[in-house]
Amino acid sequence: MAKNKYRKTQLACYLGFITQAICANFLPLLYITFHESYGISLGMLALISTLFFFTQLVVDFVCAAIVDKIGYRPCVIAAEVTSFLGLAGLAVLPDLTPSPIVGILICVILYAVGSGLAEVLVSPIIEACPFDNKDSIMSLLHSFYCWGWVFVILGSTAFFTVFGIENWKILALLWSAIPLFNIYNFAVCPIEKLTEDGEGMTMGQLFKTKIFWVFILLMVCAGSSELAMAQWASAFAEAALGVEKTIGDLAGPCGFAVCMGISRLLYGKFGERVDLSKFMIFSGLLCTACYLVAGISDIPALGLIGCAVCGFSVGIMWPGSISISSKILSKGGTAMFALLALAGDLGGSVGPTIIGAVSQKTGDDLRMGVLAGIGFPIVLVICTLILKNKKKSL
Repeated sequence: MAKNKYRKTQLACYLGFITQAICANFLPLLYITFHESYGISLGMLALISTLFFFTQLVVDFVCAAIVDKIGYRPCVIAAEVTSFLGLAGLAVLPDLTPSPIVGILICVILYAVGSGLAEVLVSPIIEACPFDNKDSIMSLLHSFYCWGWVFVILGSTAFFTVFGIENWKILALLWSAIPLFNIYNFAVCPIEKLTEDGEGMTMGQLFKTKIFWVFILLMVCAGSSELAMAQWASAFAEAALGVEKTIGDLAGPCGFAVCMGISRLLYGKFGERVDLSKFMIFSGLLCTACYLVAGISDIPALGLIGCAVCGFSVGIMWPGSISISSKILSKGGTAMFALLALAGDLGGSVGPTIIGAVSQKTGDDLRMGVLAGIGFPIVLVICTLILKNKKKSL
């Protein structure tokens, strides 16, 4: 009965994560187009990614303080509205502002606000629904980010092939239709409170709780393990296969995203039969092996396989970390979810940066950079072992 009642809530949350995937992965496909058509330097284009993740970090922090006061529904609707405005604005603002990059960055800020809100709100909305198998439902939910990622790359590539990349503005409008439709879904679906008024822990209380800092470290490592490899997947594909960039992008990021989605989908379907902590430990060890293979293998195909399988290994890390944290600290409330999202985003920024910095210091040797990232999954395994032995009540 509960499953039927909350089916629209699930649909809205699934589309919320697909929208987030569109916001994060659509614009990078157009960097070269912007460089050639608008004359925007590559250095300025790098601001797009930096501003996107910085805005998300700010939104994560602000949400921890205000969401419970405002309510889930107004905030999650605002997430879809700003995502729609940002994506649709790409079709007009670059030509209306004094400089195209100004219009683009305004749009990035708008949909980054939406992406950050969705990241904080969608998981606790699902967590608050009265499902029995919440670990599995959470994993299935997060798989939709992966499928959205694949959908964006394949859909955009197909559109550009048929209609030409010069018509990218039309595609931006098409992608914006998804959050526009989802505004209605979140307006009418049932949304429950994660905790009763006044029961959720404040940021101050969380910061004073020792085990909370293990959650934070776990999420930082989850974000780093995932995005450190994901950000370099395209470069690995090109280096391993020696093919043109379009095919390299499909083989690298898509292979990673598909394997990550499969991991979350399988756990979503069979998670009730599997101990989450053991699966997290297995995933961390597999991820470590994948980083080793990609970093030391002299066989290009083997390195590419390591990159793809890494997507499978990191699939459970982010949703699994959230589920473990919410089980141990059940009164953590929205503030905890927001700070966990912030920690994950921080890890997603730190991981790729460390790989890039080490690669540069070793003469642009990307393999050495990847080897430097091996510490993230190792620390994740240690954190999971600590939490595995922790009582569920503090």
